[in-house]
Order: sequence, then C-alpha cells, then structure tokens
Amino acid sequence: MIRNIKIKHLPIKVIDGDRSNRYPKRSEFQKTGVLFLNTANIVQNRLDLTQANFISLEKFNEIRKGRLQQFDIVITTRGSIGKVALFNLTPLTGIINAQMLILRADSKVIDPKFLFYQLCDNRFQTKLRNFASGAAQPQIPMMDLKEIEIMVPPLPIQRKIAAILSAYDDLIENNTRRIKILEDMAQTLYREWFVHFRFLGHENVPMVESPMGPIPQGWEIGEFGDIVENVREKVKPGKHLDHLPYVPIDCIPRRSISLMEHKPPSAAKSSLIAFKRNDILFGAMRSYFHKVIFAPFDGITRQTCFVFRSRDLNNYPFDLLTAFQDSTVQYSSNHSTGSTIPYATWDNALAMMPIFRPPDLLIKRFSDVVIPMLDSIQMMLKKNANLRQTRDLLLPKLISGEIDVSELDIDEDIKSN
Repeated sequence: MIRNIKIKHLPIKVIDGDRSNRYPKRSEFQKTGVLFLNTANIVQNRLDLTQANFISLEKFNEIRKGRLQQFDIVITTRGSIGKVALFNLTPLTGIINAQMLILRADSKVIDPKFLFYQLCDNRFQTKLRNFASGAAQPQIPMMDLKEIEIMVPPLPIQRKIAAILSAYDDLIENNTRRIKILEDMAQTLYREWFVHFRFLGHENVPMVESPMGPIPQGWEIGEFGDIVENVREKVKPGKHLDHLPYVPIDCIPRRSISLMEHKPPSAAKSSLIAFKRNDILFGAMRSYFHKVIFAPFDGITRQTCFVFRSRDLNNYPFDLLTAFQDSTVQYSSNHSTGSTIPYATWDNALAMMPIFRPPDLLIKRFSDVVIPMLDSIQMMLKKNANLRQTRDLLLPKLISGEIDVSELDIDEDIKSN
C-alpha cells in the first residue's frame, strides 16, 4: 500500500549547512583536501566534481554542521532550487555549502535511492516550487521542505523501484565516463601537436623564430578571428522556436567540451541567438568560468555566449580545441569589460588573439583523428538523452504504483543483465 506522508513524519533527518563565522572563505579553498560541495556540482541529478572546491582537514574539523555521509541526498534550496543528487562518491565525506540541505534516511524504513528518485519526480519538484519564496533569490526554508508529502510504498517495493531506475543511471554514468575519456584524448592530442609541437614527423621539421617564440618551420602566426567568425543570428522568442533546444550559459559545463543538458525552448525569453550543429558556444559572461562546448544540434542560446563558426567547417575540431585552451580563456578574461559582471569582447579583443597556424595538411590529419571522437561523443550524448527520457517517463509510474513491481523478482533480473 502506498501512503502519502510528510517528510517531517518520516525517519528522515534534514540537515542544514554551517552559517557561522567558521564558514569557509574563498581564500581558504584548495585544489585538494575535504570536499566542499556547492550547487554547481549538481548536474542532471548527479555529482560533477570537475570544478569542486576543497578545504583543509583542519578547517573541516572546525565545522560540525552539514557533514556528508554515504548515501545522503543533497538538495539545493536557494537560487537554483530543487537540484538533487545522491552522495555516493569516494571520499566518503564532505561538507555542503549554505545553499543546500542534506536528507538522511533511515534505510530500515526509507531506501535512500528510492528517496532520491522521489525527490527527482516532477510532482515533488512542483510542490517544492510552490513553497518557494523570494523573487530575486528563490529559497525553500527547511521547515517548508519538511511539510511536503512524498509517496511511501513498502520497503521491498521501494528497493525494486530504486533498482530499476538505477539501471538506467548506471548506463548513463558509463556513457558519461566514456565521453570524458574521448574528451581527454582529443585535448591531449591537441596539446601534443599544437602546443608542445610533438606532431607526426616533428623530428624532421626545424624550429624557426617568430613573434611568439620558436615555432616549426612552415607554421604561421595568425589571429583567432582568422579561423572562426562570431555569428550573431538574433531570433525572437515564440512558438516558432519550439523545435529548438535552449542552451543558456548556466547549462554549459565548466572545462568540458560536451553539452550534458539543455532547457525547453519555452524557457527562452529574450536576447536570443541561434547556433548550428558543430558551432562553438563560448561563455562571454564571466569567461573565466571556462565554459566552451561544441553544439551537438541546432539550437538557441542567449547573447551571454559567443557563437563561433569555423570559417572552414572541415577544421572545426582544431578551432574547437583552440577555443577551449586555458590560454584562450585567460586572454578572453583579460580582455573583458565590466567590473561587476565582466563580459568578453570580440572586436579589437578576442578576434585579435594571436594563435599558431599549422599547415593545412596537419590540421586535416588532426581532424581525421578527432572527428570520429567527437561523433562518438555526440552519439553517446544522444543515447544518454534517450535513457533519461525513458527513465523520467517510468519514474512517476513506478512511484505511484501505476506500474506494479510487487511480483518482480528484481534479484533474478539483475543477475541476468
């Protein structure tokens, strides 16, 4: 029997983050140490620690509130409310920031994975938004979160539902790991060939002087605007965009060339520009966040992004990886205007950034190697989108009991896969 019960009446601890003077300052963040989780680390209901912050063990020992345990659920409650993730990583602990809460279920009554999927369900998300207060900075107070009802079937049913949905997430995670490997391979090859000059046959090519230091003979010094154009195809919002995915800057990951999420076109309101498949989206607002991706489809974004299009479409892998380099992002950041919200500029700035121009034959060889990698990434991104869609269609039907799993021998099904 499925019961609707408020969170406050269930054996679920709701744990707040620390807000005292012990709260870590930006200057105390480190590259390694104890994880300090923030809202940007939740991407499509999974934890992404690509740009995670860490604190020292000494600082961790000072803070008593908001400590994570294995299989805790974290939920964002300020700003971008309702982002949910299951904490199932190694290391086994960490701390949440002040814009999150932890939900810790008694696994003898509530399966943590089932609770995680319950919080992902659109019905819960709708209830959550109904409790939100604040226009500029929406938030959900802890006491309001506890008032929300969730569906609670018997524990064996919870575990079966969690196992079914986890199978989809396992496939998605496997594809995501493969995407990361292909990304790393493409970036490593670019650095080897075009940064360290260890391209095929480099032993037989002498180095010559240039305004940017020694470069291989036959190479030239050019400008970034020589290889890409800044496309500003403005579009108006409306139903004519219903077939196009919307990719605002907040959907673009940091330090990854692969687009993992997008929004429905109905969310696109103003300052819109169009892009095409294999265009490069480059975060112009706060470019130091290093948001650079290649587009896996035609779509729309906002003018907070540049849309770069290769002047020679056969060379887009070289152009993409050139745009992705730390040096490009740093140059863009250094040539941004505005103190509160810096914006990169194109004319007389990023367009004029000096770059190495290898011979066309070498760029073609690079494209021949990397294009299959990018095609595989696009294929796996599409597979993940289909898996998410199927999982999200199943989720409410399983939780509500519309799909009955009581007779399902989940252990036997898992063994057979």
